[in-house]
Amino acid sequence: KKKKKKKKKKKKKKKKAFKRVENMAQVTVTDPARDYLAQLIEKQDVEGMGVRIFVTQPGTKNAETCLAYCPPNEVVPTDEQVDLDKFILYLDHNSVPFLEEAYVDYSKDQMGGQLTIKAPNAKVPKIDDDAPLPDRVNYILASEINPNLAAHGGEVSLVEIVDESVAVLRFGGGCQGCSAVSLTLKQGVETTLRERVPEITAVRDVTDHSYTENAYYQ
Repeated sequence: KKKKKKKKKKKKKKKKAFKRVENMAQVTVTDPARDYLAQLIEKQDVEGMGVRIFVTQPGTKNAETCLAYCPPNEVVPTDEQVDLDKFILYLDHNSVPFLEEAYVDYSKDQMGGQLTIKAPNAKVPKIDDDAPLPDRVNYILASEINPNLAAHGGEVSLVEIVDESVAVLRFGGGCQGCSAVSLTLKQGVETTLRERVPEITAVRDVTDHSYTENAYYQ
C-alpha cells in the first residue's frame, strides 16, 4: 500500500511540471537567456524583482518587443505570469496576442554576449487559417516579407485582391528603382505568398501598366 501511495505522488508531480511547460509555450525563454536575466536581476538587489515583456506600438510596422525590470510595486494585475524558477516573467496583457511564438535567447560572443528577442507576430497578431484572404496576405507581408525587405529600405503593402486570387501590391522605399531588381523582388514576394497562401495565384504591382483597371490608384 505504501508503494502505491508513492507512485501516485510521483504522477502528480509530473502533471504539475507539464503544466508549467504548457504555459510557457507562448513565449520561449531559453536557459542561457533565463540565466543571464537572473544575473542582471540579482545585481538590482530588489526582492521579488521580475521581468516584463511587452510590445510597443503593437500591430504596426514600428512595433518593437522590449524587456524591462519589473519590481513588485510595478506588477499590473492583468499581466500574465510565467514562473521561470529564478524569477517571474510578466507578459503585458495588451501585448499577449502579439507575443505569440516570441523567442528570447542569449548567446556569448567576443564582446561578452547578446540577448536577442524575436517576435514574429509583433507587427500583426497571429491569425487563423480560416481568416479572410486579405488578412492572411497582410499577415505574411508583415511577419515574413517586410522584415526581409526592411534591410534594403523597402516595404510592400496589399492594395486589394482581384479576380479572387490575384494580390495587387504596392512596392515602396528601396523596392522602387531598377526594373530588373523590381522583377526579381516581385518574383520572390510572389513565390513566398503563393507558398504561404495557396489561394493566391499571382501578384501584380499597382504601378504596373499592364494592370490598367486600377492603375490610377494612389
